[in-house]
Amino acid sequence: MFKNKRSFFERITGSISSFNDREENQASNLPVETSNGHHDASWIKEDAEEGELAVDVFQTPTEIVIKAMISGVRPEDLNISITREMVTIKGKREETETVTGTDYFHQELYWGSFSKTILLPSEVEPEEAEAIERHGLLTIRLPKVDRARIQKLKVRSV
Repeated sequence: MFKNKRSFFERITGSISSFNDREENQASNLPVETSNGHHDASWIKEDAEEGELAVDVFQTPTEIVIKAMISGVRPEDLNISITREMVTIKGKREETETVTGTDYFHQELYWGSFSKTILLPSEVEPEEAEAIERHGLLTIRLPKVDRARIQKLKVRSV
């Protein structure tokens, strides 16, 4: 049998249809038979499987805050890159049990690599950013660049 392509919804949420749901949907996704009698299964090829992390992004008067549920991800399996205009969160959630696909009744949790790139609505100070994880909730606080701030510079005599 051939591998089913995950739906758009499954890709963005990281969920996976149950085995029976996939069998039912298979009829509408049958490969096309070519003139030589072989099945054209080129539509099966898909990009590397990577889930997308769901996030909340909001602002306060002084900072931009990003929150994401990362339960089951070890800190060493998390990589956060920050520029003045963008934040990229990459990670990996490893499944501890090995269960075959036919033994699942329902499977929605995403296991494997995930990533999310967020374009920020205003510039931030990457050097002053902080990330805190508590009970599986990642909170990233990004101080906004204060363009109105005036820095006084003292002149030294040498």
